[in-house]
Amino acid sequence: MTTDSESPEKPRVGITLGDPAGIGPEIVLKSVAERCLLEACRPVIIGSALQLHRQAELLGLPHGFQSYPENDIGLLTGEAPVIVDTGPGDHDIRWGALSSHAGQQAVAAVETAVRLCLSGSLDAVATAPLNKEALQMSGSPYPGHTELLASLCNAPTPLMCFFAEHLKVFLLTVHLSLAKAIAAISKEKVVESVRIADRELRRFGIARPRIAVAGLNPHAGEHGLFGTEDQDEIEPAIIECRTRHGIDVNGPYPADTIFLRAWRREFDAVAACYHDQGLIAVKCLAFGKAVNVTLGLPIIRTSVDHGTAFDIAGRGVADPQSMVEAILLGAKLVAQQKSHSKSKEILST
Repeated sequence: MTTDSESPEKPRVGITLGDPAGIGPEIVLKSVAERCLLEACRPVIIGSALQLHRQAELLGLPHGFQSYPENDIGLLTGEAPVIVDTGPGDHDIRWGALSSHAGQQAVAAVETAVRLCLSGSLDAVATAPLNKEALQMSGSPYPGHTELLASLCNAPTPLMCFFAEHLKVFLLTVHLSLAKAIAAISKEKVVESVRIADRELRRFGIARPRIAVAGLNPHAGEHGLFGTEDQDEIEPAIIECRTRHGIDVNGPYPADTIFLRAWRREFDAVAACYHDQGLIAVKCLAFGKAVNVTLGLPIIRTSVDHGTAFDIAGRGVADPQSMVEAILLGAKLVAQQKSHSKSKEILST
């Protein structure tokens, strides 16, 4: 196989199947049948070929994708989706049922996708959802995709961010209890996260990101009346980011209004203090269209904004919209990153 050098290369986007007991394979199969994806990228499905074909037959979805060895993906030509087979997948995996085998298949797909991205064979990866309990049953020490990806990429400070149309929300804390999340909000944590977000948003095409930080307490603490964390930890972090690092960041703002203000384009991104503070806003404003983007990695990774949906797995009714959006955004971020790199090269000459 040879690469077609006469036409612009479409980005190669890896698409992991996620937990095969959930809706991952179904939404991947439905997504790669969309013409808009073939126009935007070269889809490379990553997972068990046997599992994918079995589910396609049971659900009545198109399949028959050609399988390629991992080492040949960098040489792909053509437009049709292909699959990198990560294993036999012949275990008795039942829709909607937790199993260590399903967790192992999900992990194997992510590990393969990261290797292909780091080697340059893929330009980005979009992940279907995995199940955290199945992940634990498989023996993985990681609670979710973000932590697994950080380990595989040797990235110490990943940042979970959601792109919801023009609104972007990044999380200062992720998979922690509320009590632990509150305790984790420190000046150092806020400074580190805001700096990563500023750097990564520039990498993806925003020349000077306008960042807002949501308050931790009601009314952002009301000057200490409803808690002192906002004035003791968040305010000093914002001052340091502005004065020492030149970042356009403001706050803390009351969380009950800041997301709406950002939705109305006053800001490019909002820092949420804990998981549900940010995700409630994202899912109310753009459920099914929001995309999870992991910032702070040496690769581009996007994902759906929902879980494995065990309750509807195998029924053929899963909506692939978020998977489609994740793949398309992955392709778009590849282009924006290349444009940013070219701009930096021009400025340096």
